Amino acid sequence: MSWFQKEITLSPKRRGFHLVTTEIEAKIPEIGRFEIGLAHIFIQHTSASLTLNENADPTVRTDMESHFNQMVPENAPYFIHTMEGSDDMPAHLKSAILGSSVVVPITRGRLNLGTWQGVYLCEHRNRARGRRLVVTITGENKS
Repeated sequence: MSWFQKEITLSPKRRGFHLVTTEIEAKIPEIGRFEIGLAHIFIQHTSASLTLNENADPTVRTDMESHFNQMVPENAPYFIHTMEGSDDMPAHLKSAILGSSVVVPITRGRLNLGTWQGVYLCEHRNRARGRRLVVTITGENKS
């Protein structure tokens, strides 16, 4: 059993749901060392999140953003935490709902996602910046 961990920074994204599978794979070529294993991908932020969802039709990402904006609106009259902008408290709530990590199996040196699955960065702030991820892999190395 072998372990590997690396911190990476994703390129800045506008507010919304973004496929980042290819960007993660490009920044973590060490995935290719593993015959079988698990990749734990963790975001080091409280106003963005990670999830797995459809990678084929971009309207899914648009609908996800629309739904979460309806579910957790800005300027709710009961928000007290408003010093960092009207998008900040909703961003924290969306992040708590979606989560800060995903776990993806590794098979023969590749992320073993379903045919229509991809890793999403869910950017909940209006003024986004590069988001930091910690990718931890455990598994058996290729022979």
